[in-house]
Amino acid sequence: MKYEKRKVWGVLLRLFHWAFVLSIVALTVTGIYVHNPWTNTVLEGTGRFPLATMRYIHFVAGFVLTGAILTRIYLLVFGNRHEKFLDFIPVTPRNIKNFFATLAYYLYLSDKYRPRSGHNALAGSIYLVTFFLALGQILTGFYLLYPENLTLQGIGLKLFGTQQQARFIHHLLMWYFILYAFTHIYILIWNDIKRPQGLISSIFNGTKFKPGKV
Repeated sequence: MKYEKRKVWGVLLRLFHWAFVLSIVALTVTGIYVHNPWTNTVLEGTGRFPLATMRYIHFVAGFVLTGAILTRIYLLVFGNRHEKFLDFIPVTPRNIKNFFATLAYYLYLSDKYRPRSGHNALAGSIYLVTFFLALGQILTGFYLLYPENLTLQGIGLKLFGTQQQARFIHHLLMWYFILYAFTHIYILIWNDIKRPQGLISSIFNGTKFKPGKV
């Protein structure tokens, strides 16, 4: 079969992706440690303070995640046609049809595959849910980070309750992102084996391959 080479992802989206990935990894590792330190918080006989270091890395990664999400919001509106939200969320007849067709394909209920240059509608829906949960992580994170900020405390109390409740939500959402990461990697590999569209390489070079005319 002959494949056509198509430029899909811009530089800014690829930078967003890797900033999102690296920040989530850093936030997860440091977050688990901050939640339950497995070393002494101060190492005797040294000037090291591992808990403070982990907290600092956690906060920096949180700001990186915030920047990444703001970048994606910009691309949802001003990105190329594959990066805009109307291209992949199931609100149009074309995307609703693609959503159920892709779901049936992933569940092995159908052999029909409808290639998309950008995200399929099922993936787009999951990304949108992940996007809003990331916003939840950011809001709970800033609520916990700045207890002296009256504006953040007012918003936090209305949305999440007390700081202890927000901390529990923050920790619970972390496990969603862990499960999401493993599922995302599995589906990427599965798709690259089933359909040689360059799904994995596209996030590095922005290029995908679509079946064309022979």
